[in-house]
Amino acid sequence: MKYTTTAGRRPLAMIAACASALGLAAAAAFSIGASSAGAAVASSDEQSFTFKLKPSAGITACLPHAGGKVTITPGRQNDKMQVSIHGMPHGAEFDLFVIEQPTKPFGVSWYQTDVDADQHGNGSATVRGIFDKETFTVSPDPAKTIAPTHQFHLGLWFNSPRLPFNLGCEAGAPNPIVTPFNGEQHAGIQVLNTAQFPVNAGPLGHVHR
Repeated sequence: MKYTTTAGRRPLAMIAACASALGLAAAAAFSIGASSAGAAVASSDEQSFTFKLKPSAGITACLPHAGGKVTITPGRQNDKMQVSIHGMPHGAEFDLFVIEQPTKPFGVSWYQTDVDADQHGNGSATVRGIFDKETFTVSPDPAKTIAPTHQFHLGLWFNSPRLPFNLGCEAGAPNPIVTPFNGEQHAGIQVLNTAQFPVNAGPLGHVHR
């Protein structure tokens, strides 16, 4: 039989008390960390900027319910852009661009993502990149010079030139109108844009990191 003296029990009691204190401290630290993370998320959400994508000229004649919404949430290194569309032909494919001007001649443009409509005419996409007041393009090549040019607008194009023509979106056009706004540079006409904002003050210019 092993006997334990009172003196021998004191170190054990002290170890147990320390372990308990450390456990409480760790729990408190975890709680604070979780709260801080929650606060960071809340803060990020508060900085989000949401705006609408409006029908381009003439589109409501063939797609009366076409529209969309964009939410840009700035981050420390880049931004998250969430895009949703509705009122589109079911199964239709579209191409989203960041553009200098919301309508013709559009200016400097940058392909961002495909957005495909489902059987109900709704679609969505999420993109990571720089979608804020610092979004710009530059080409210092003397042969193809582009001065630093901001792109603060968005535009959505039909991926197929034939679809809007068949829908009657191109009144009076004898053949489908072809534009360069997809990966093959053989797209249809613009369907949504951000022309409700001034040309030189598009929605991306309202986002700050």
